[in-house]
Amino acid sequence: MTDAQSSKRPLIWFLFWLVALSAPVCSLSVAIGSEPPMISRMLMWCPGTAALLTCLICHLDFRSLGWSWPRARHLGWSYALPWLYAVPVYLLAWAMIPGAFQWDHFSAPLAATFKITTHPTAFAAFFGIPTTMVFIVLGTMAWTLGEELGWRGFLVPRLYARWGYVGTSFAVGLLWAVWHYPVLLGADYNAGTPAAYAISCFTVMVVGLSFVMTWLRMASGSVWPCVILHAVHNTLIQGVLDASTATDGRAPYVTTEFGFGLAVTLGVCAVVLASNR
Repeated sequence: MTDAQSSKRPLIWFLFWLVALSAPVCSLSVAIGSEPPMISRMLMWCPGTAALLTCLICHLDFRSLGWSWPRARHLGWSYALPWLYAVPVYLLAWAMIPGAFQWDHFSAPLAATFKITTHPTAFAAFFGIPTTMVFIVLGTMAWTLGEELGWRGFLVPRLYARWGYVGTSFAVGLLWAVWHYPVLLGADYNAGTPAAYAISCFTVMVVGLSFVMTWLRMASGSVWPCVILHAVHNTLIQGVLDASTATDGRAPYVTTEFGFGLAVTLGVCAVVLASNR
C-alpha cells in the first residue's frame, strides 16, 4: 500500500461509517416528519462514532482526536464568539422588524415552570438566561462532543495537512452542511421559509462557522473549544434568541440558523480569518 493510499484509508473509513450510521437515523426522522430531541442526539453522535470506529479499524491513536485540555484563552473565545456573531443579528431584527421581539415567549413558560407570578420578565432575564447559558450549555456539550469528535477531532487535522486552512474549512463546512440536509428538507429542522432560501443561508452560515472551528481546533490543539462553541451556539441561538423571536412574518428570514443574518456575520468571520490565517 502506498503512502497516499495509506493516508486516504482513514478518510474513506470515516465517510463510510458516517453514511452508514447517519442514514438510518435521518430516514427515521424524515419518516416521522420531525426531529425529536432523542433522534437529534443520536444523529449528533454519528460523526463521533464514525471517528472512533475509524481509529479502531485503522489503528490510529485516539489521542489524535484532540482530547487534551486547551489554554484558557481558547476556552474564552469558544464561549464568547457566538455572542459576538449572533446577538447583533437579533438586536437589529428586533429593532427593525415590527413584532419580531417576543420576550414573553421565553419568559412566560420559564416563569410558569418556577411558579413565578410577579416580575416574570426580570426573573427570566436575571435567572433564566444565566442558568440556561451555564447549565444547559454543560448538558448540551454531551451531544456536541459527538459531532465535534468527527468534524474537528478527526477530519480537520487530517485534511489540514493536505489542503491547508481555507481548503479544510470549506470542505469540512460543506460536508457538515450537506449532512444536515435530510432533516432540514424532510423533517422540521428549519424555520418554515422556502427550502432553497433556508438551504442557501444555512450552508453559508455553516461553512462560515467551519472557518471559526478550524481556527480554534488548530490553534488550541484541542477539540474542546469546538465542543464548547457548538454548545453555546445551539443554546444561545435556539434556546434563548429564537425563543424570544417571532416565528412568522419577516423575522425568520433574518434570524434563526436559516436566515441571512447569521450567514452574513459568519461569512464575515470566515473572510477575516482566511485573510489573517
